[in-house]
Amino acid sequence: AWWVGDNFSTDVWRMCATNTSTCMAITDEFNEYQSIQAVQAAMILSTIFCCVAFLVFILQLFRLKQGERFVLTSIIQLLSCLCVMIAASIYTDRHEELHQSRGYRVEVSKGQYGYSFVLAWIAFAFTLISGVMYLVLRKRK
Repeated sequence: AWWVGDNFSTDVWRMCATNTSTCMAITDEFNEYQSIQAVQAAMILSTIFCCVAFLVFILQLFRLKQGERFVLTSIIQLLSCLCVMIAASIYTDRHEELHQSRGYRVEVSKGQYGYSFVLAWIAFAFTLISGVMYLVLRKRK
């Protein structure tokens, strides 16, 4: 849940009312649907970049000569970091407009950031650290 309240939780894909246990998808009827789509796309890209960075790291582990750095892995990991930062920044900037839509069945403007939002910022920090570590890391015997 990126945004939670007493009787609801909402993320970048759907909104769920906890008292009725019903969920509805976030569609183009919402005011800031383009912002939500940008957050969705950035988080998906981040996940893809992170998986590709892991695969490239495994390949470089066996292909690089001793003493060389994992620069390609670092670049891909830093792109993942950038995507997470973009997604979390868009959500942080647009959260007031996102939760003012008439498309919601319950009042969601009076809420607070949820655990997934916090995890997104933590993921940003860890992917940044990981990307920098790949730059420093050398292949050793």
